[in-house]
Formats: sequence, structure tokens, C-alpha cells
Amino acid sequence: MSRPLSLVLLHLAALGALAPGPAGADEGMWTYDAFPSEQVGQKYGFVPSAEWLENARLASVRLANGCSGSFVSAEGLVLTNHHCVHECVEEISTPERDLVKDGFLARTRADERRCPALEVNQLVRISDVTARLRAATKGLSGQAFAKAERAENARIEQACQTSAALRCEVVTLYRGAIYQLYQYRRYQDVRLVFAPEFRIAFFGGDPDNFMFPRYDLDAAFVRVYDGGEPLQARNFFRWSPAGARPGELTFVSGNPGATDRDLTVAQLEDQRDAVLPDKLARYAELRGLLTGYQLLGPEQARTSNAELFYTENSFKVYRGMYGALEDRRFFRSLVEREEALKAGIAKDPALAKDSLPAFDQVARAVERGRALRDGYDFLEKGYHSGLFKKARALLRGAAERARPNEERLEEFRESALPETTLELFSEAPIHAQLEKLLLRHDLEKIRERLGPDHPAVKTLLGRDSPEEVAARAVDGTKLRDAAARRALWEGGAAAIAASKDPLLALARTADPAARAAREAWEDEVKAPLKQAHDRIAAARFALLGRSRYPDATFTLRLSYGAVQGWTEGGKEVPPFTTFGGAFERHTGRDPFALPPSWLARKGQLDPSTPFNLVTSNDITGGNSGSPMLNRDAQIVGLVFDGNIHSLGGDYGFDPALNRTVAVDSRAILEALSRIYGASDLVAELRRSAGKS
Repeated sequence: MSRPLSLVLLHLAALGALAPGPAGADEGMWTYDAFPSEQVGQKYGFVPSAEWLENARLASVRLANGCSGSFVSAEGLVLTNHHCVHECVEEISTPERDLVKDGFLARTRADERRCPALEVNQLVRISDVTARLRAATKGLSGQAFAKAERAENARIEQACQTSAALRCEVVTLYRGAIYQLYQYRRYQDVRLVFAPEFRIAFFGGDPDNFMFPRYDLDAAFVRVYDGGEPLQARNFFRWSPAGARPGELTFVSGNPGATDRDLTVAQLEDQRDAVLPDKLARYAELRGLLTGYQLLGPEQARTSNAELFYTENSFKVYRGMYGALEDRRFFRSLVEREEALKAGIAKDPALAKDSLPAFDQVARAVERGRALRDGYDFLEKGYHSGLFKKARALLRGAAERARPNEERLEEFRESALPETTLELFSEAPIHAQLEKLLLRHDLEKIRERLGPDHPAVKTLLGRDSPEEVAARAVDGTKLRDAAARRALWEGGAAAIAASKDPLLALARTADPAARAAREAWEDEVKAPLKQAHDRIAAARFALLGRSRYPDATFTLRLSYGAVQGWTEGGKEVPPFTTFGGAFERHTGRDPFALPPSWLARKGQLDPSTPFNLVTSNDITGGNSGSPMLNRDAQIVGLVFDGNIHSLGGDYGFDPALNRTVAVDSRAILEALSRIYGASDLVAELRRSAGKS
């Protein structure tokens, strides 16, 4: 980084410093029901109306795999990123036809291919349930608090979800100051329409990831079907063939996954000193393992491409987050921000009495978490083998569904079962060789971290090696067959108990220790943290109300900004790149090798066509696939990344450096028209823009 991340500048000693950032900063991932329209109007001269916001909310969608998207036609067409459908493209590929490498275009509706495990959610209703949660947990602490909160959440969600076509989630905002019920329309028939070649979707590869200038067509289209027919979408974004101009106002509507801008200093120190270094070490090792596996041959490379992509991306994200917290001046700004909050609370004796001790409670929970983290991270969360996770879902599903809904693990509540079963019954191919590699690695890491004498390790491995246990379980299982998994699920506890499947047996062996680790974490770490943050959040909310935005929670948010570059090392970084720049960057060697389709049609392209752009919108992970809009709610870009400085945005926002990276709307149309010959798709987009 060219200079330290000063970021939010919320660290002045005065209470006014607790306001959302410096005057005029394009900061904040705002909920739709508290969007600062007047604030936007003061800076940009445009005030989004209630009707504008309502249409934008309903035209935006969430992909259950952790991405965002948007309806872009009345025929259920959804725009998102290639990397958001990468797994789908890999799953519908075959050894004979590698669609990740070659790309995919459905020439007709009949050619559109169903994504095995992709779900699209449309937010249709928001309601406040704070009073119910407060009443359910009043006077409770520790395990009793956690149990009461889980039970009330389950009751609220179950009452809301009156059909499998709905998805209901209780959402915590402002770290516990507000609880809201989000009701989504759930769509599980999602079909791939277009995905370009991986070489152009991720041109520049890992070296260019989170960098700018960029030259990526990280775009894809899927279509939502309802009742076997394309969804008739009432709300959708129209396409802007003209794109955006430098300095123009832009909005990003998406589902940012998580930010930690409201963590206490004790938690930030734990992130810096323990959590992030450990994650970096683990992802670096996994990246090396997968890179070596890819060298075994083209089929191994094809079937592990998505796994390696996500691993490399995660490693770079965590490295950026760690770098931000390692910066002493930036970390000091976070300390001063907390000191300013405490000073503001101290001015009100009632607030101080209830809230200031909560900071110490957080510190105690963090310390307890250090002791419990290895067991939780490795026994409960530490499996990369998707096949093992399916076996555990079958095992736990049988036990959990026999319990009252409010007592179940959250992934087996009635409100969550449609997503759980979509993944469980997916027809996507499972590759035994890769699964053995990942499961062996998982077991090796459990033994390495917990030690060979740990009771759970002895139970898992006995006298065998991780390699032997993994090979026996994967080679002997029938769970690679979706029909076999469905039969066991429908057979319930009796079928699970009677099964001799070796992978299911391994999951059964592993489960008691994993459940115990999860229960200890939730009762002794998560619940005290949650309760303490509720008290801190109540004080912060009493001082500021909804004049500031809440941390991201993978729920729909709207940010505003402008097309704007930045200064790097004393030089201005322009906000646009062009097609011509992509050909100049082409070396013919990966990751800077354009696909043959682009090279063959170079002469037909306008080299001055804008390709990628940057804006000052505030985003984070989960915004991938978000539409970038102008004031007329037209799509001018497709968000796919942030610049390297944005990686510190988990903890704060620097308006001078943090930038959103998007594919220009003009680039998508130009590529579809002149490279891929996607005339029907282009015509559909032009119809949505009101053009023939």
C-alpha cells in the first residue's frame, strides 16, 4: 500500500466523531429502510424517491452461495459475476466439454442449463422484531441467553415461512440494537444462460486480483424459472448502453457479507494477533495442496478449478485485512474511535452503568475463545471435503428433524431446510480423487492442531493414517449418488442408523466431539459476545440512532459514490480501462492470455470501448455481482472486485483510497454482440432498455 489506511477518521475525541465518516465521504452500506437520500441529494443533487428505492430493492437479488445479482429483463434474466456461477459452470461441464475453459452460451431457452445447487432470493418484506427478541432474552445470560435467542428466532422464522417458496431470516443489525425479519421469495430453478471463458472472466488471474487497472469480463447471466417457465419479473433494472461518465453519481445495490467496523479493540487485537495469521497459514497451505493437485493432469485441474479460485481469493482477502490491522497508525485510529465512543457513553450515567462494563465482558469472551477456537475451527468448521459435509448433513438432519424446531441447529430449522436439501440433493458430479485429497488434508490438520493424544483424534483415526481413513471412507461410500442421499434423508433416523456406509460411519464417529465443540463455542463465546454487543449497541444507538449504517450481514444494502480514480504513489489512477488496454496486456501466457475468441475478433472491436471502471462506492465481499446504477436506475456497471486498499474496508472506509471495481455496461454489450454473437441475449437487454 502506498500509504497507511487512515480510513474512517472516526477517531477524534469529540462525540461528533462518532458520526458516519468525514463530511462528504461516500461511506456506508445502508439498509434500504434507512437510506440517507437527503444526504445524497446534498452532495450530488439527486434524492432517490421511495418509488426509486422500492424498485431497486425488488430488482436486486441475493445468490445463496454468497453473491449478489439483479433482474435485468421482464423474463427473469439475472446478471451476476462469472465467479459467482463458476461452480455451476464447473458442475455442468464434462471431461469432453470444459465449459469453464470454453465458455457457455444458450442460443435458445431450451439450451439453458440448470445450475444444480444455485438459489436466488428476492427480498420482499422487512419487519421489526426487536421487542420480541428483547422480551425472550430479558434477564438471561450465557447458555440460557443463547438458548432463548435461538428458540425465539426459530419461532419467528417458522411462523413467517408459510411455504417452501419463502425464506425467512431474523437479522441482527447494529450488533444487536435492532432485530429485523427479512422475508425473501426463494427461487431454486436457476439456469445458466451465458458465461464467458475463464481466461477473460479472470484475465490477469491472482496477480491482478484486487488490483487496478483491470481488464476482466467477470460477467454471467442466469435465468430464474418459476413453475417451469421463465419468471415474469415485475421489477428489473434497465440497461444503459451509454455507461457512466467520470464524476457521475453511482449506486451499488447488493448483499455485502460481513464487516467488523463495530468490533471492540479486544476483538480487533484478537483478529490481528491470532485469527488472521492462522487463517493465512491455513489458506496458504491449502493453496499449495490444490496447486500441486492441478499439476497431476488436465482432469484434475478442471475439477479443482473452483476450489483453487476461492482459496486464492480468500488468501488475498485475509492478507489485506491483516495488513490493515498491522498498520500502527490505522490501528491507533480504531483505538481512538472506541475511546471516543466510551467518552460519549460516559456522559450519560445510565448508559455508562449498563454499557461500559460490556467492553470487559467482550474481552473475557475473547480470551475464552482463544482456548476453545481450535476445537471449534477444526472439529466443527474445518472440513473442506464437500462429500464429508453431505454425510454430516444426513446424519445431523435425521437427529435434528426429530426435535422441536426451536431446539434444532439453525441449518436444520424449517426455514433453512430448502437450502440445505438443495445442496444435499444436488446432481452435480462429485470427484472421488479430489474428495480423498481434501478429506485426508482435513484429518491431517485436525491431528496436527489438536495433537495425536486428543480423544477426538484417537476416535477419528484409531491406529490408521489420515490417508487410509479418507481412502476407505470415500472409496467405499455410496453417497456420491444423489439418489442414495435422498433415500437416506427420506428414510430418517432409522435409515441412518441402519446404514453401514463408511463415510456416514466416519461422520457418526466425528459428530459427538464436533457437537461438543460447537456447543461450547456458542454458549461460552458467541452468547457472551452477543449479549455484550447488545448493550454496547444500545448505547451507540442511543447516541446516534440510524444516522449511521450497520455492519454488513449478507443482507441487502445500497451504497452511493461516484466514478472516480485515486492517487497512487503521487500518480493519478484513471477510473476507466479500455478494450485496447486488454490487448496491450495480452502476452499469450496465462494468466495474461486472452481467449481465442477475442483474438479472432480483435479487428471487429472498438479499442476505445470502456472495459472496467472504479468508483468510490463502499462495498465488501458479498457485493460480487451487484448492479452498479445511475440516477435513472439503469445498469452502468457490474461490481466484481475492490482495489487492494478496499481489503482494509472490513474495519473502516478510506474515501481517498477505497474503490469498487466493475465491468462497464458498454463492455458487456460489445463482447456479447461482436465476440460471442449472442444476438438474442443482446436483443433482450435492449428491450429492457426500451430499445428495439
